[in-house]
Amino acid sequence: MPIENLPFKLGIHPINWVGEDVLEHGDDYTYEQVMCEISSLGFKGTEVSRKFPKDQEALKRALDKYGLQLTTQWKSVFFTDPTRQEAELEAYREHVEFLELFGCKVVSTAEIGGSMLNQDPRRRQDETFVERLNDDGWKYLAEGLEKAGEICKKHGMTLVYHHHAGTVVEQPEEIDRLMEMTDPSLVSLLYDTGHGYYGRNDPVELLNKYFHRVKYIHLKDVREDVLKRAREESFSIRQSIRSGIFTVPGEGCLDFEPVFKILIEKHYDGWALIEGEQDPKIHNPFEYAKRSLDYLNKFNQIITEP
Repeated sequence: MPIENLPFKLGIHPINWVGEDVLEHGDDYTYEQVMCEISSLGFKGTEVSRKFPKDQEALKRALDKYGLQLTTQWKSVFFTDPTRQEAELEAYREHVEFLELFGCKVVSTAEIGGSMLNQDPRRRQDETFVERLNDDGWKYLAEGLEKAGEICKKHGMTLVYHHHAGTVVEQPEEIDRLMEMTDPSLVSLLYDTGHGYYGRNDPVELLNKYFHRVKYIHLKDVREDVLKRAREESFSIRQSIRSGIFTVPGEGCLDFEPVFKILIEKHYDGWALIEGEQDPKIHNPFEYAKRSLDYLNKFNQIITEP
């Protein structure tokens, strides 16, 4: 069962079952299997999976059947190319309107221009380096995000920017620059422990520094030995994930006690989703989720003891 007496809502991401970047991971799962296991673990909150029904009514019926609440869905944007901005904002508006139908309060958002992944059509699949932004790129990104943030605001939602491994906003100075260049009332932060660590951030320092901007959280662990090899051998993101770089809290090198301490003591009240993003044939999602819950519950008991 999920951890009790938390000030925030603990959910789990379906990426533990079905990969989003590595498509062979969990491709044999059906959405019914994923939803059933999430529900049987006691979780209520989850994000959209590529396996979930695309039709609005079918998705609503499935979520209702398993007693699940949709928290958000990732939205890639390409704001760094000003010629694409109008079309990108229109697509963003449609995405927001879809999520609004499910009661979502945040929109997970990330720039794909310059990314290692092949979502940037100007680059080859599985690049091994990020094409960093110049000053104009930063200007266009900030402008686009604030316009997207206005769209969210009109629908009673919040744009949460996902600092993500292998993208133009992953390192400490890049997160700092994005936060400095954007209006806090329009652009918030999706804090991700695993992607933060991959990007050479200290997860605790990052959370403390931008707690006031954090409106959504991914709790992800990192296997240090895989990260070291990925850096030494210049792995692409997909190769890193295939090699098992990410796992659920308690199975990697990160210490989640200080993270929980901050969230509890500072009264974070949004969603925090457990993420693993590993091969489900090797790392059974249901069993890893149970182990992660046991691990996180130890810290909750210590921190909340009178």
